[in-house]
Amino acid sequence: MNDPDGYFSERVASTYDDATGGEFDPAVIAETVDVLAGLAGSGGRALEFAIGTGRIAVPLAERGVTVHGIDMSKAMVARLRDKNPSIAVTIGDFSTVRAGDLDFDLVFLVFNTVMNLTTQDAQVECFRNAAAHLRPGGRFLIEVMVPELRKLPAGQTIVPFTVTPRRWGFDSYDVATQAMASNYVTLHDDGRGEFWAVPFRYVWPAEMDLMARIAGLEPEHRWDSWTGSPFTSDSSKIIATWVKR
Repeated sequence: MNDPDGYFSERVASTYDDATGGEFDPAVIAETVDVLAGLAGSGGRALEFAIGTGRIAVPLAERGVTVHGIDMSKAMVARLRDKNPSIAVTIGDFSTVRAGDLDFDLVFLVFNTVMNLTTQDAQVECFRNAAAHLRPGGRFLIEVMVPELRKLPAGQTIVPFTVTPRRWGFDSYDVATQAMASNYVTLHDDGRGEFWAVPFRYVWPAEMDLMARIAGLEPEHRWDSWTGSPFTSDSSKIIATWVKR
């Protein structure tokens, strides 16, 4: 991938907000923003790692939270600036780039995006970078899927997640390295087929707690939805917060 925007280039940015997945449901966005606004506090400051097109940042700013962002993709950020040019964004890798000298009440990273960091070292640096941006008492929040390894029979490495007449999607797993990829095959109207894959590194809840400890953060909440239901062994995702003391 030679594009400076990484896997979220103009090709993805141009249709990103047209997605129909659950994360783009207005009700889910409202629940998400309710939680984040509560954690940031009245008049608080929040920093979103991988702010993208502002799916969450824009409505969060409308709630009175001062929102900043970090993102590598200029194409995605251009869409955000069309929606709300007052949201400050720093272009760069959210695992290492600083967003000025401000301290934040909340740093957050949602929609599985911590997995876009494809090495454990990069994920550890992400936690350290979050901690460096937080004021004492501030929180770091991550929303991420739980790896679907229970769906893998012995010897199988593929988990399909979408099958339609024109699109097929499947995740591939390497359990030895925690590397995975989401793979898409699309059949276009002209009969042309297209394959596209995005690499990830999946991360375990307990592993994130250790990364947080390395960064000087203490565990706080563990939920499996934005309604605050508790995270359990059957949860398909985790929303976790850690506090800087």
